[in-house]
Amino acid sequence: MKKLFGLCLSFLLVTAMFSGCGASPSSNNPATGSGKQQSEENTETTLSNETEGSENMGSNSTAKNLVVYFSMPETTEPENMSREEELSTVVIDGEVLGNTQYVAYIIAENTGADIFRIEPVTPYPLEHSELENIAQKEQADNFRPEIAGTVENIEQYDTIFFGFPNWYYDMPMIMYSFLDQYDLAGKTVVPFVTSGGSGFSNAISTIKDMEPDADVVADGLSISRNVVQDSEYDIIEWLTKKGFI
Repeated sequence: MKKLFGLCLSFLLVTAMFSGCGASPSSNNPATGSGKQQSEENTETTLSNETEGSENMGSNSTAKNLVVYFSMPETTEPENMSREEELSTVVIDGEVLGNTQYVAYIIAENTGADIFRIEPVTPYPLEHSELENIAQKEQADNFRPEIAGTVENIEQYDTIFFGFPNWYYDMPMIMYSFLDQYDLAGKTVVPFVTSGGSGFSNAISTIKDMEPDADVVADGLSISRNVVQDSEYDIIEWLTKKGFI
């Protein structure tokens, strides 16, 4: 775990607002794959101009990799979690991270990537049933939540790691908002997902349809929420096998 503590400490030194992410709404349960409202103790630096609620890592003029992710834990408190809260979070050294957030950090640390956390202008609630209702309604309405913050100079990046929890056999609708907003033509898009067992469902096909001129990796990285806390080695092994490190 020494490497893991180093990872977390390095990220926790560059704090932004909100803590969110996770894999709550994964398989059948939308509150078990992503997270909720952003906690105000996020752990990344800012990548270009973004709003206070957005947690991102500093842009590097020579950087070619970018991790873009959405994730929100259903709590910011490491003690006395409900079952739903446990399923959406990873706790490292007393710090609550969302499942997808944790995976995003490991990818960024090992690929030297900048990082951009997708956050809604209107924060999601932390309460499980409320989050479920909102997630289902957004999906039914094909709604595009507005994103807080922007990625500036996205053209500088060759590879975009694109991560999210599985919510009701699909990406959270805010991921659609991102793909609508940014043209990823000519870039390699590497999907990664946290879920309760559904994996990507049809998300990779959707990404290909929305970004037809991007090279979308068909066999992206899928991590079960049940093992995410112990997944660091597997993530690094996958990145190495795919030639990203």
